Amino acid sequence: MQKVINFLRGSVRLEAEGAFPERFLNLCAQNGVAFWAVEWLETGRVAITVPRRDAKRAQALGERASCQVQRQRTGGVPFFLARFRKRYALLTGLVLSLAAVCVLSQFVLNVEVSGNETVTTAEILTELRRLGVRPGVYGPGIDPAATAQKLLLQLDDLSWCAINLKGTVAEVLVRERIEPPEVVDESELGDVVATVPGIVTQVEVLGGEPAVEEGDTVVEGQVLITGNIHMEGAEYSGIDLGWRQVRAQGRVYARTWRTLEAEIPLTAQVKAYTGEEKSFWSLSLLGWRVNFYGNSGISYERYDKISDVWTAHLPGGQEMPLSLTRETVRAYETVPARVDAAAAEKLLRAQLEEDLLAALGETGEVVSMDFAAREQSGMLIVRLQAECREEIGRFVPYEGQQENETQPAEEQGSSG
Repeated sequence: MQKVINFLRGSVRLEAEGAFPERFLNLCAQNGVAFWAVEWLETGRVAITVPRRDAKRAQALGERASCQVQRQRTGGVPFFLARFRKRYALLTGLVLSLAAVCVLSQFVLNVEVSGNETVTTAEILTELRRLGVRPGVYGPGIDPAATAQKLLLQLDDLSWCAINLKGTVAEVLVRERIEPPEVVDESELGDVVATVPGIVTQVEVLGGEPAVEEGDTVVEGQVLITGNIHMEGAEYSGIDLGWRQVRAQGRVYARTWRTLEAEIPLTAQVKAYTGEEKSFWSLSLLGWRVNFYGNSGISYERYDKISDVWTAHLPGGQEMPLSLTRETVRAYETVPARVDAAAAEKLLRAQLEEDLLAALGETGEVVSMDFAAREQSGMLIVRLQAECREEIGRFVPYEGQQENETQPAEEQGSSG
């Protein structure tokens, strides 16, 4: 700490030479002249460091001690600033730089978002900008707690949010809402039926009674688990308690076969650049954009726009809210060209496989796939035939929703 103080107030390195240099040190101590870093050089010579304000007094005390005192070097802030006395431009630049650091440190230069998975960073930044949190905003003017609460009200998928101001960075921490499990309405009665035809491989009944067994072949719409339960009396009693309707629940897995097709034209319109292009420059500072192209418009009928952005960075790698953008507009015309059949087939295969996995969902799996391609009327058609293992059950409620009560066997039979 003392070194910092000495640096701020400035110091002078003195060298005293005489018959009795120790007398010079005694006079300095007696007259309140602080000194440190005493170094005995040789007989009759000593070097000390004194504060800038006491340098002249120390030289005068040296004369009283019959010593010749000379300045060897100086250091500290006062001597550094003294260099700019006649360099007004440099002094002005230094003052402006210090002022800019003091002022800019009060503004948010970067907004960082973390903790989000399904909610995109762009969505959060857009809403924060609407709430007043963006690069260039005055940091002390932000109410982190109130802004975080408003953000939660605007984005339903977030369950928690905290905004921390760390210097010029606004750190936004979020946690996403965990959806509660779907609640089954037990009062809604019905059956589990097949969504696609297949061969049953596994039956798991959670409610109701199974209507099929492993190895059975089923068609679309066939009842797999019924909600009509036959209530039997005690053994050998001969009493039939009738039927009771419940909500059928469970999982039924089956081997299924799916056929999907996709097609693409073998001739397409492709871009042919004409060689004409224009460049538009703009500067973005603290969220404000300045265009350097005035009202110049784009006269091309068809064009591509390519943007190149150069962003300023601090030495530590942190982005600054200062960027230069160049937008290049390239004109083109469309001309017919034949599509590469091999590349088109590869594209359609990937699309069909993606569609198949989407149809199977998380519980399904593909056992085998077979592709076939053909050309017809200028189109490339790719067919996918796949054997799958998937859950095929779907709950279908009864029409009219009967009362959930036990009915006599005769009444159940007559109503069926």
